Amino acid sequence: MVKNMVKEKNKFTLWLLAWPIFVELLLQLLLGAVDTLMVSRVSDDAVAVVGLSNQLFQAMMILFMTVASGAGILIAQKIGAKQNESARTVAIMAVTVSAVIGSVLSVILYMEARPLAKLFHLEERLLPLAETYISIVGSGMVLTALTAALSTVIRNTGNTKGPMITAIGMNVIHIVFNYGFIYGQLGFPQLGLTGVAISTLVSRLLATCLLLFMFVSAFERRMEWRDLIVFNRKLFGDILKIGWPLGVNMSSWVLTQLTIYTFLATMGAKELAARTYMNTLESICFMLGYSIALAVQIQIAHLYGAGKIKEAYKSGYRGTWIGLGLVGFNSIILFLIFKSFLGFFTSDADIIKLGLSCLVLTLILQPGRMLNMGFGNALSAVGDTRYNMVISLFSMWGVAAGLSYALGLHMGWGLAGIYVAMICDEYLRGILVVIRWRQQKYLRRAEARDKGVAASGSAEAAGVGMHA
Repeated sequence: MVKNMVKEKNKFTLWLLAWPIFVELLLQLLLGAVDTLMVSRVSDDAVAVVGLSNQLFQAMMILFMTVASGAGILIAQKIGAKQNESARTVAIMAVTVSAVIGSVLSVILYMEARPLAKLFHLEERLLPLAETYISIVGSGMVLTALTAALSTVIRNTGNTKGPMITAIGMNVIHIVFNYGFIYGQLGFPQLGLTGVAISTLVSRLLATCLLLFMFVSAFERRMEWRDLIVFNRKLFGDILKIGWPLGVNMSSWVLTQLTIYTFLATMGAKELAARTYMNTLESICFMLGYSIALAVQIQIAHLYGAGKIKEAYKSGYRGTWIGLGLVGFNSIILFLIFKSFLGFFTSDADIIKLGLSCLVLTLILQPGRMLNMGFGNALSAVGDTRYNMVISLFSMWGVAAGLSYALGLHMGWGLAGIYVAMICDEYLRGILVVIRWRQQKYLRRAEARDKGVAASGSAEAAGVGMHA
């Protein structure tokens, strides 16, 4: 028993949680870049269709990610509280509800592919390509929903290696299938963009099967077919209580980023290209910090559920400081290699000049993003998701989008104005979440609840003794 307790405790250490997440995210990013490069061999039109279609898919994913994200936090809390059956029930509901939502989206995307493609105001010649790609990939949205829910559930049980291995395998298979379908190699027919869509569908199907295999034995009691009908109204309410503000938050971020990219598009193609390339470099720089932030969320949720309030509070600081150190180190490396690395993506002197002019602003942005992400995820871990939602709605729209327009377009600062706006947004939200974490509102509430339960138990025991 002691051995099992030690094993479970070690499973939730920051490093063991973080490194598989980092590997998973990094390889997804790198293989995603390879995927884009391979699609470009079909045609530039194919790249445009895939890029715009993925924006549609990401917007729709928020519907089931709301359930999956809320469930993930609740699972870690329940496991920390030794309520393994409740955690198991939450996991089952997250998967089944996500599957239902994904199935509905699959039907809509398959049946209404052309009308949805027209929402992007694509040129008439691109509509047949978009219709084909959206209908094939979109019909597998149920697989996307399942992989998202299953990965989140498994990761929040402390097993971050499983989703990492699955993500690596899925992306490698996708690249191999792309190669076969695009070039007509390895015995595959040459199908162009249709083949890329089929490749996406097949790789997601295989990933879903592997994750389902892990899911069956993710908890002490194995999953059975009859568990698919399990539903607990109270626990599902708890999922939504945590999850819906996270969904609003994700929606807000997606929409404000689209708005900012619209501003960039009006500035010119070079500004848009420079921001796109810089965003890729920033993602690589920030990847390890983001992994730490996700690991901190799982760890704090587990400690919070276990009633280890002081440890949970300290974990928020420790994880964020580690993340800041790593992001700072990565920023120095980015500063040293920025020009040559940007030159790898483009040879356009004007785009490189634009990127270099915003380099210092890019480096200033990264610590603010880590501060916001670290303590923001800490708040989410204890269920304080509404606060994050409120400040995000205000800051993302009022500061990030509002200032981007005012500084970037109205005052003519261009790309630099966009970066100043993003810096203000990240640091404002960062400061607000630090203040909220220091107030320990949800932590004190949990501490008072635990003391009340303990006092009630002592009183009950004393009453039984006197009666005897």
